[in-house]
Amino acid sequence: MDRFQNILLVGCGNMAGAMLTGWLAGGLPAARFTVVDPHRDAVPPGVSLLPALPHDGRFDAVLLGVKPQGLDDVAAQLAPIVGRETVLLSILAGIEFASLAARFPQAGALVRVMPNLAAAIGKSPIALDARGLDELGRAAVTRLMEPLGTPEWLASEDLFDAVTALAGCGPAFVYRFVDALGSGGVALGLDEAQARRLALAMVEGAAQLAAGSEFSPAMLADKVASPGGSTRAGMDVLDADGAFARLIARAMRASRDRNAEMAAAAR
Repeated sequence: MDRFQNILLVGCGNMAGAMLTGWLAGGLPAARFTVVDPHRDAVPPGVSLLPALPHDGRFDAVLLGVKPQGLDDVAAQLAPIVGRETVLLSILAGIEFASLAARFPQAGALVRVMPNLAAAIGKSPIALDARGLDELGRAAVTRLMEPLGTPEWLASEDLFDAVTALAGCGPAFVYRFVDALGSGGVALGLDEAQARRLALAMVEGAAQLAAGSEFSPAMLADKVASPGGSTRAGMDVLDADGAFARLIARAMRASRDRNAEMAAAAR
């Protein structure tokens, strides 16, 4: 039997909501989930919805899905029901183990989870690190996360800022790129709606091909870009002076640094 039979979601906004959708789509019974979120008036059929935190109750896992700045508002009320048999799962960006342990000293284990919105369709990278879990516990957490995408255990908590920049913030960067492709198509004379459809279809196909290929993305790019061809002409613009790579690196560095700032503020 799976370890996590009774899961409480504290806050069910965009990210926690995507995880709930992914779990249900992946076959986990709706009856396992209880949601506490005063801003929601409905949840999927079979999921319990509470307007406020319960005063008692036994939960195998509690998922913190509130905004990081809202942690202190719920911690005092939630701490009494996060006991030795409870695994606390946190998706709060920038909130480190030390901060969680100070607020939930009785928790059986602490797990930091960094997914993205693709969890709703089972396609999210999911970075994990834990305190207080043995190998069986880690395996149970891995099984819980597998319906949402690809779980990856990190070697150190220090890597969460980098993973946040790559896998957490990365989808927004991809969406910007897709939008830019569509805008570029419009600038070349394509109908706007058609350009958006073509851009999305192209990116979807390219991502699936890369995911199943034996070649790295860099090698695939070179395979598409024949010497002297039209793709190579465009690639030469992207590659000039490493400008595109530097731009992405700068965006990721800004996201990483902001995550570190939020962590420092929460200590």
